[in-house]
Amino acid sequence: MAESLVTQRPVAPSRVRAGLRRAAIMPALNEGDQIAAVIAEIYAVDPDIEVVVIDDGSTDNTAAEARRAGAEVIRLPYNLGIGGAVQTGYKYAFEHGFQIAFQIDGDGQHDPSELDAIVEPIARDEADIVIGSRFLGLGEYKAPPIRRVGISIFARLVSAVIRQPLSDTSSSFRAVNRRAMSLFAQEYPHGYLETVEATVLASKHGLRLMEVPVHVRQRMFGRSSLTVPLASFYAIKVLLAVFVGMFRRTTIQLEEDE
Repeated sequence: MAESLVTQRPVAPSRVRAGLRRAAIMPALNEGDQIAAVIAEIYAVDPDIEVVVIDDGSTDNTAAEARRAGAEVIRLPYNLGIGGAVQTGYKYAFEHGFQIAFQIDGDGQHDPSELDAIVEPIARDEADIVIGSRFLGLGEYKAPPIRRVGISIFARLVSAVIRQPLSDTSSSFRAVNRRAMSLFAQEYPHGYLETVEATVLASKHGLRLMEVPVHVRQRMFGRSSLTVPLASFYAIKVLLAVFVGMFRRTTIQLEEDE
């Protein structure tokens, strides 16, 4: 079994990422009320980051507010879902030559002051994908009981499949290098909890996975529309997708393999 890769947060910002182009991928759907504040918080932490908002068919002023805040905005003609929006962001980052891309939600849960934790290991070439885990000892992230059970089940399943212990495969707060970008630009799971499938996909293509502890805030804006029956339905779909993915051949050429 592969050794678990867990690091501690840097005590101070490192200069190792200086000169590396970094893109923040932020999928958004009808988040016009808060998206400018979230983008401003990212720029306050690191003004050299390019924030790329993927407007996933919003019917409000999400795109206008994101542009006003200084973000690059990609407007999808209709709602593709979280997986389609995230893949669009990875395609943009890969095609525009970014060395590092990271996912960050638009609801304020991901604290931009934690960016060094997920970005620095990529900059040091210690991993191809770094996942910010809510369950490695920083803070007390309090998910609803049913969700916490689901997160634990997925983590145990994926850990068994990829033969590396992971604690938070459902986390969407993660950073990647160009190898991982080249994979996700070509293929990325669509649907709820796409991060679980993406983790298995990355492992099957030989990418190095690492977890780091991060503090995640409670949802600052909006309210989840996910109900228990809907969550159960999606969970079954994801479990089936992971099972099928175990037997798929790895046919995608990554950037450095070409």
